[in-house]
Amino acid sequence: MSHAIEDGPFFHGTKADLRQGDLLMAGFRSNYRPEVVMNHVYFTALPNGAGLAAELAAGDGDPRVYVVEPTGAFEDDPNVTDKKFPGNPTRSYRSSAPLRIVGEVSDWERQTTEALQAWKVRLAELRADERGEIIN
Repeated sequence: MSHAIEDGPFFHGTKADLRQGDLLMAGFRSNYRPEVVMNHVYFTALPNGAGLAAELAAGDGDPRVYVVEPTGAFEDDPNVTDKKFPGNPTRSYRSSAPLRIVGEVSDWERQTTEALQAWKVRLAELRADERGEIIN
């Protein structure tokens, strides 16, 4: 795994209630394909991207965006980089090493009810499409 060229700050969106110093680790079910246990933890350099992920995350908690610090090497997220978008305009990354929570942000842009519903429909379509495989 090569270290991506990005200094951060980095963000992770979830519905989990976490504290500074907590570690996010691989080995949990995907929010987008619950039958898949993830080998990586995902993050982005864009707080609004993490906010979207938080709003789409599984669970009943409030969507939260955390500032995270990679504890090991990371790479471009192959699920979006070049597969869906040339280069890495989403500034999305993944790591098999834990991410440390270093803070939380609250000023990320929330999706409208309509936009969030459209994202949920799109994800349901991807789940139903066998070709919507996650590169894990």
